[in-house]
Amino acid sequence: MKTRGLFLVLACAALLVPSLASAQATRTWISGVGDDVNPCSRTAPCKTFPGAIVKTAAGGEIDTLDPGGFGAVTVTKAITLADEGVGEGGILVAGTNGITINCSTDPTCTVVVRGLQIDGGPIGSNSLSGIKFIAGKTLIVQNCVIRNFTGGSPNGYGIWFAPSSGTAQLIVDHTTLQNNTQPGGTGGGIFVQPSSGSPSVTVAITNTVSSNNGFGFRADSSLMSGGSIYSTISDSTLSQNQNAGIAAVTSASGGITNVVAIQRTTISHNPIGLNANGSAAALHIGNSILFDSTTQGVKLVNGGTADSTGGNTFFNNPTGPGPTLTINSF
Repeated sequence: MKTRGLFLVLACAALLVPSLASAQATRTWISGVGDDVNPCSRTAPCKTFPGAIVKTAAGGEIDTLDPGGFGAVTVTKAITLADEGVGEGGILVAGTNGITINCSTDPTCTVVVRGLQIDGGPIGSNSLSGIKFIAGKTLIVQNCVIRNFTGGSPNGYGIWFAPSSGTAQLIVDHTTLQNNTQPGGTGGGIFVQPSSGSPSVTVAITNTVSSNNGFGFRADSSLMSGGSIYSTISDSTLSQNQNAGIAAVTSASGGITNVVAIQRTTISHNPIGLNANGSAAALHIGNSILFDSTTQGVKLVNGGTADSTGGNTFFNNPTGPGPTLTINSF
């Protein structure tokens, strides 16, 4: 009898294991008319990203079923947040980040943000940053619009990529970043600034527009103790920003490689088109157009360098103070 009772207990436990494992689904769904008490299935969707993410397995995907505002979310595991063209899938926030990524317990974490409208709201909302990346391996942003993040220092960025260790990668494709800046123009569209440590960071930006921000793109290694930042920007437009279109910045002591390669890109109507600041900061530009800078086309300070890989057109750019680079001026 004792043996039979033991078999019954084990059988019940075995039945429970699949039930527990299935508590989180690989794909879940959200809807503007959903409810977070639902299981987030296709026929019983949740209402918000925070409601769905706890019911979605690591490596899974949350999809929108219809237009809606789906709430700010903190991500701590590999996940895809996606709107696949069913109408505007949005995150509208005030006084906070749109998406915070902090995979501190998973150094292999990949987060994909696709098709979303991430909005910091009207002037005075003091929203922090559209996407803030703190820890993980890879952030992929595709087909998104990120706008109106105007939080005070140290915030006000469309994308703030700030890993502190390991190998980290940022990929931005077919995305628009607009009106992201703190009062006075010190925020920006895409800000790559590892917060400390010696991470190896790579950035790839393609088919992207960064306009009317504090700056268009800035890679800054000044807080790092080692490591490197290698960025590529191609087939993109950086225009009408309040500071530099593209900037690479290192600490005064230099030593940490910070390279930006630019191809088939338009940089226009920024006070400074290109800025390399620090002895380890280097810009390589090719097959691109730089025009109508209001203060200086290419600004090189503290040993920063820039060179042409050919095929560039520069015009209507003041030279400004200090060394500069003139490429195919007309």
